[in-house]
Amino acid sequence: MMAPRNPLCVAIDTPDVAKARALARMLKAHAGYLKLGLEFYYATGAAGYEAVAAEGLPIFLDLKLHDIPNTVAQGLKSLMRLDPKPAIVNVHAQGGAAMLRAAREAVGDQAKLIAVTILTSLTDDDCRETGHDLGAEALALRLARFAHREGLDGVVCSPNDLKALRAGLPPPFLAVTPGIRPKGADAHDQKRVATPKAALAAGADILVIGRAITGAKDPAAACRAILAGPG
Repeated sequence: MMAPRNPLCVAIDTPDVAKARALARMLKAHAGYLKLGLEFYYATGAAGYEAVAAEGLPIFLDLKLHDIPNTVAQGLKSLMRLDPKPAIVNVHAQGGAAMLRAAREAVGDQAKLIAVTILTSLTDDDCRETGHDLGAEALALRLARFAHREGLDGVVCSPNDLKALRAGLPPPFLAVTPGIRPKGADAHDQKRVATPKAALAAGADILVIGRAITGAKDPAAACRAILAGPG
């Protein structure tokens, strides 16, 4: 897979194929990737994905698979039959070693396979409430090391986790970072966030940005403004 032209990955969260295609067409000169997630894929399926992917930007297909090893492997094999194939797919790191190995085997070198560590909507208290003995940052680092050990290409992690992650897991291990908010943007339901500039300085490879771009009056201009001098 070729490196993105820039670190922006624009999250298109809509069940509307026409709207998603229009955004893809508008942003393909300004973004490195598009991210299509659960809302879009559950509503439109493979046909919707392929319609947007046909616009030419590499796709991060953010479905966060988490199930028994065989189910995840078969799901990923189905995704690898999409045309064009997604550039990046993901699973939950907490699915366990056997699941990660099955995922790696299913994807092979057809796409980058990354693992979700701890969602940016979760705090230390949330992690402990669900039975973990660590806070969010420490748990994310543990899961990132686990994913690296099992041969994955990188992780999805909060910008708060990047400094610790990069201390032991430098590139080419990918750090795909949501929770990115330009200065003055609403955090919405994200709790662990950072500006684009801060996340890149901490070691992010790919910045996942959604509503700050797709909700802007001029999404292309919003991309240009972030790339010109991210806040």
